Amino acid sequence: MDRNDRAVTAFAMLGHATFHTYELVIPIFVVIWLEEFSTTAALLGTVVGASYALVGIGALPSGLLADRISSKRLVLACLLGMAGSFALVSVAPTLEVLTIGLLLWGTAASLYHPAGLALLSRGAKARGTAFAYHGAAGNVGVATGPLLAAVLLAFVGWRTVAALLLVPVLVAAAVGARLEFDETAGSAARDADATATERVQPRSLAAFIASSRRLFTVGFALVFATGILYGVYYRATFTFLPDILADLPLFDPVALVGRSFEPSQYVYSGLLLVGGVGQYVGGKLVDRGRLETVLLGGYAALAAVAIAFVPSANAGLAPLLVVAGLLGFLTFMIAPINQEAISAYTPADARGLSFGYSYTAIFGVGAVGSSLAGLVLTRSTPAMLFAVVAACAAFAALIGAVLRRRSGRRSRSGVTADD
Repeated sequence: MDRNDRAVTAFAMLGHATFHTYELVIPIFVVIWLEEFSTTAALLGTVVGASYALVGIGALPSGLLADRISSKRLVLACLLGMAGSFALVSVAPTLEVLTIGLLLWGTAASLYHPAGLALLSRGAKARGTAFAYHGAAGNVGVATGPLLAAVLLAFVGWRTVAALLLVPVLVAAAVGARLEFDETAGSAARDADATATERVQPRSLAAFIASSRRLFTVGFALVFATGILYGVYYRATFTFLPDILADLPLFDPVALVGRSFEPSQYVYSGLLLVGGVGQYVGGKLVDRGRLETVLLGGYAALAAVAIAFVPSANAGLAPLLVVAGLLGFLTFMIAPINQEAISAYTPADARGLSFGYSYTAIFGVGAVGSSLAGLVLTRSTPAMLFAVVAACAAFAALIGAVLRRRSGRRSRSGVTADD
């Protein structure tokens, strides 16, 4: 990685870690908000779910913006928007004001992934490595955000904790604003687009439809489908995984120094930390291997580990920890592989739009996975749930096999010969 790659990657890492810090801190507050605002789990769950849904719904318009204006400006706007919305959350006197704050957070957060990933895709020459570091930074936020909030809540009230969370995001924005880099250096180096700075900017509905048709080649449509399957796999697996682990006799509560500890929570946190290693490995793999082969192998492994999860739980603690670790590793390893696939199957001047569509699929359509998991667990068993998610991964592996057969038709510009 050269100097520009490092600056681009560092900037995106700041945004990614901050996004996931807030994303995973919100559930920590839910139990407190239930009492604070005298509301029901159903109503508060709807409010929180709507804020998360906006992250996916807003991804497409955010992707359009990322092809029209500076990605750096969009990411900074995202950081400041998340800070402002949490400032409102910290002083919310009523559930209605809290709702407004959370919805504003979801709207601001929706800017990040299309803008940040389009920036990495166009700005970094060592794109896979950049995606790897970016993904690992996200997992730092995933793992440390909830832990930091939980520790602080032992000493101060939730409003103070919410206000203190403004500090890291404002620091990230200040540091990021000082970083300087060329947002199109990577595309220029790959000859991805001779006029990479002259981006296609759909300014009307007709132009937007035309740009979308141009983007949705057969290759990108297949990559888009893997995004949906990945989103369903991720949400279906991880939404209820803490509850599944807590129900295992292996992880019964432990009394220590007069307090009860839940081993399942630490195992779950460990999965997220291992996922950071997976993100790094996934990015390195697509820099060193054939993308379509890595995509096929990654999803095939993800299907196998899902099938092995329940038998490993019945086999004892050591087998379960190994399989659980692989689940975290492989699930997050797929993320930079998907991101490289999106980049590889789209032209440089439509990367923002492509990531907008893709993260609408992952965060928006993929959110169905949470409802699917709840339905399966209500009517059946964890074994059935893992069979369902294994099927999703197997189908994605099949798509990877199709892409591998067709990969000879993909040019260096990311466009396939398949109108």
